[in-house]
Amino acid sequence: MTNTTKLRFPVLALLAVAAASGQVIDFDKDRLIRYTAANPFERFPDGRPKVPDSLLEKLEGMSAEEMLALNQRGFRNQFEGGWQILKPGKILVGRAFTVQLMPSRPDVAGVAQADWGGKHSGRLTHQTTLDMLQPGDVLVADAAGVQFGGIIGDNLAYYIMKKTGTGFVIDGAIRDLRGIAPFDMTGYFRAAVPPAIHDLMVGGINVPVRIGGATVMPGDVVFGDPEGVYFIPPAHVEDLVDDAEVTHIHDDWTKRKFDEGKYVSTDIYYTPRDPALREEYDKHLKEKLGAERYEKYRKRRQAPPTPARRQQ
Repeated sequence: MTNTTKLRFPVLALLAVAAASGQVIDFDKDRLIRYTAANPFERFPDGRPKVPDSLLEKLEGMSAEEMLALNQRGFRNQFEGGWQILKPGKILVGRAFTVQLMPSRPDVAGVAQADWGGKHSGRLTHQTTLDMLQPGDVLVADAAGVQFGGIIGDNLAYYIMKKTGTGFVIDGAIRDLRGIAPFDMTGYFRAAVPPAIHDLMVGGINVPVRIGGATVMPGDVVFGDPEGVYFIPPAHVEDLVDDAEVTHIHDDWTKRKFDEGKYVSTDIYYTPRDPALREEYDKHLKEKLGAERYEKYRKRRQAPPTPARRQQ
């Protein structure tokens, strides 16, 4: 077997995978539904999960520590930190609209453009993907590093803000930082650089993408705070919200007991040692949640794996 033949086999295998999975830029509706089969909510027409706005609103009062329960549910690679952040005090919440950008390669880009042109009008560029954003979406872009220029500047950032009402997560660079900074939006990015985007092509729209150490699926709930960004599978959003509400109730009750001046910290936090105090807390929790939600929470806490509670 010649060296040329040896090299040809991996390339042919790669092409076979690409052919089997469709176009470079597509993750078709059926495949997206299969990969997100656990989604309990309705979907967008393209198959992307659509977590209800009512749940997204509840997430805005939460913190990154309250997402740690994902680890105990087997989702250990859903957080990414180390960002530069626009408006660190502003929470980012929305549904992931994923975009994969890759270093340009003319032969691959030509096929992708031909495939795109067979179904759509206009050229396929990163700006094409921005036009597809919906209200409540968060642009989540794997931009192949910071060496390929700013993916967006002040004009496109303004467009994202007006179109989605949320923000962006760009694993790469942005530009025009002074122009973007005054906007009432937040965003996560790796660097700000003067050059505009160059030498990148669209490799995928609403496909799985890698953002640092996290794997992101289209329709994941994006939660960003000053510590970093979580990408939450839709099936786990409601339980996280419920657990966070219990945490807030517990923390409020704990502080009220400390205010009485009769207890040391280990008497109260975080499981009261005195059976009478535990009974008092359980009664308080049931009153706050209501009987039905309290019972649901109690059963969930009894079933393994036990969600991690945030520590403060």
